[in-house]
Amino acid sequence: MKQFAVIQHTYSEFLGLIENQLEKRDIGFVYFRPFVGQDLPGSAGQFDALFVLGGQDPPSDHEKNPWHDDELRLIGLFREARRPMVGLGYGALLLAEYEGGSLSPEPFHDAYWTTAHKTPAGEGDALAEAVDGRPVLVMANGRAALPGGVAPIVIDDDGRWIAIRPDPMAYGLLFRPELKPGMIEDMIMEAKRKTPADIGDLLTGARQHWGDMQRTTDQVIVALVKELDLMVERRKMPVFRLSISE
Repeated sequence: MKQFAVIQHTYSEFLGLIENQLEKRDIGFVYFRPFVGQDLPGSAGQFDALFVLGGQDPPSDHEKNPWHDDELRLIGLFREARRPMVGLGYGALLLAEYEGGSLSPEPFHDAYWTTAHKTPAGEGDALAEAVDGRPVLVMANGRAALPGGVAPIVIDDDGRWIAIRPDPMAYGLLFRPELKPGMIEDMIMEAKRKTPADIGDLLTGARQHWGDMQRTTDQVIVALVKELDLMVERRKMPVFRLSISE
């Protein structure tokens, strides 16, 4: 069975809408939660793909994200193993950093509705084509300046990057196809979480665009499946059990 590793950074940010899409395709997933002290996988060998989810602090703040270096190591392991990776929000910034991008803690809240626009680098890319002209919700904390050699495949209304494909097997998305209105409500209710001053307007927009959000997510998953061969089961490393006889 195909199985994905999913790195979760807060209780309120999980695969959301994407869960149903994966389950329909008989794809399993295992959550790893470093924010509660859970260890990250030691290799990519037991998984077919990696999803790195959103978070409540900029990845440049290593004090708030003590797992930062371990996540970069894991991204490197999946890259070396040539296994697909998708970063959402916080995860997209980590992928940009792994490629040599420069992280910034500002803006602390980078959350807004915009229209997605494919770039010349996104021509022919199924994901860039799928979201081109669609309303999308960008949500991340902090920003990343892209390194030379990494061109955005999707930009927002102001020309800022909101999607990259730094490697044929990896996507970083600052727009959030997994989000549901209920997840945004959970973010608002999450203890000690700082939310954007206009979080109420963002939630209202999510409710208004709910039908479009679901259709966009459907098309994004179809594009990811196509571009990353997510339906292909990778060879897994064998798991050995030690049997100690007396």
